[in-house]
Amino acid sequence: MKKILITGASGYIGGVLAERLAADGNQVVALVRTLPESGNRSAGITWIKGDLHDMPKLNEAMREVEQVYHVAAYAQPWAKDRSTFQRINVDGAENVFQAAENQGVRRVVFTSTAGVFGPCRNNQPVHEGSQPWTRVYTAYDQSKIAAENLAKARAAKGQEIVIVNPSRVYGPGHPATINAVNKMMQLYLKGMFRFMPGDGTGMGNYVYIDDVINGHILAMKKGIPGENYILGGENMSYRSFFKEVANASAKHFHMLHMPVGLMQFSAWIMQLRANWFGIPPAITPEWVDRFKVNWMLSHQKASDVLGYQTTPMDQGINNTVHWLESLQKP
Repeated sequence: MKKILITGASGYIGGVLAERLAADGNQVVALVRTLPESGNRSAGITWIKGDLHDMPKLNEAMREVEQVYHVAAYAQPWAKDRSTFQRINVDGAENVFQAAENQGVRRVVFTSTAGVFGPCRNNQPVHEGSQPWTRVYTAYDQSKIAAENLAKARAAKGQEIVIVNPSRVYGPGHPATINAVNKMMQLYLKGMFRFMPGDGTGMGNYVYIDDVINGHILAMKKGIPGENYILGGENMSYRSFFKEVANASAKHFHMLHMPVGLMQFSAWIMQLRANWFGIPPAITPEWVDRFKVNWMLSHQKASDVLGYQTTPMDQGINNTVHWLESLQKP
């Protein structure tokens, strides 16, 4: 049994990871900004209220801890104060790394994003050694690149920090933490999501939540400090993705193709509304730009080095559809 700290355990990936590690018999400490209701607290998890900028609390939470999974992040498309991305995702990560060093934590796994590698060139899947793009599409990706640079600098000096880069994650989790892909599927099942970007041929990479959790644990065991490991799944177009959801649910809705130009116009309107009235936009222009390129990935390195394996897309979608449908039942 190990004593393990997780930041972001109230979120989607962090929550599933915390429950998995606790179920495996580990003593899990979860640092969260808001304590969950007593009825939502899983067995084997000790909840500590604190944030990434409270160094005394971070040091206290890491006492006698062997491993840290730093999953917490600000992953929204927009922030009223753009410095939020720097404050939480970069400065917060540095505080976690420093506290881990202070307390003699053996290893840290840092959850970044596959978005840091940029889109495909010549329709070839991106991998950890791909030539980096000069353009970074979003403030979120930029903040994760900066945090990765901090992690790699520390790893070069001997601190054991391993970086994992999940792609578009989907699959069962806590109902209160439904992420973007799950939400899109949930709305489709209700008949409320009936469009796909452009002509539907845009490519992305989708990975099942259980695979991402296994990838984190494998990275903790076998990952090389300072190295990145893409935790990806299957490369698939929007058209193919919704076909899988339709087949799993037996709900075959006619999907409308929304021109990216129209999406861009709508995003600008939402951005202006956000700037004027502080209403968070569903999407921003910089995120719409991502629909103009393909985001195929290769997880070969994680497979070769870590022994990472993936769940077939049809099986993962089927599991997720059944879970989402169960949430709609009274």
